Amino acid sequence: MSRTSDRRESGVSTAKAGAVGDARSARRFARIGLVVAVLAALVGSAVVAVRTPPPRTAPQAAPAVLPPVLFDPVAPAPHPTAAVATATTLDVPRLQISRSSLTELGVDDAGVLIPPSSIGVAGWFTGSAVPGEVGPTVIAGHVDSYEGPGIFYRLDTLRPGDLVTVGRSDGVAIRYRVTDVVSVPKDAFPTRQVYGPTPGPELRLITCGGEFDHSARRYLSNVVVSAVYADAS
Repeated sequence: MSRTSDRRESGVSTAKAGAVGDARSARRFARIGLVVAVLAALVGSAVVAVRTPPPRTAPQAAPAVLPPVLFDPVAPAPHPTAAVATATTLDVPRLQISRSSLTELGVDDAGVLIPPSSIGVAGWFTGSAVPGEVGPTVIAGHVDSYEGPGIFYRLDTLRPGDLVTVGRSDGVAIRYRVTDVVSVPKDAFPTRQVYGPTPGPELRLITCGGEFDHSARRYLSNVVVSAVYADAS
């Protein structure tokens, strides 16, 4: 075979090989393009998924927390107020006074204690302590009058250690023990000592005494008996 024919065959072979190679390259590029397209689609969908997240439902609001109830919305029924006890009876064994009723005494506009209207009974000053409570319980009575001896006619005969019992309206009986018996001028009456505060329950028994002024028709002194709490029953 001639060189010319060899060249032709060689050219043909080279052309065929080139054609085959081009075809393979085209297929390879086509495959690569397909892969790139798929990847682009996947990446695109991922980007879309990131940029456009699915709509979220609004969270439900937590239930409102109510403040604690600080008081009962319904007012409680009022409790009845306990009645305050009063002094009602007097017992002084040495004076033979037994279960004598007591009246209630007040003061006049000048602040002077108003004595009982009857000479036969004593009276409890309502401005003083309830028997058995801290403070002086003050009981006053007449010594006598034109009618005769009064309930405290012999009050100055009491002695330290004698017992005096004051009954209360609630049934409680308070017993006191005498500590002192004095006669004081009316114009120097020891108001603070008789009516002033005391560390515990005490008792004062008061009547007129001393010299009698006939022109003024009055006694010039007062007899004051002081006693301290002994017991209760």
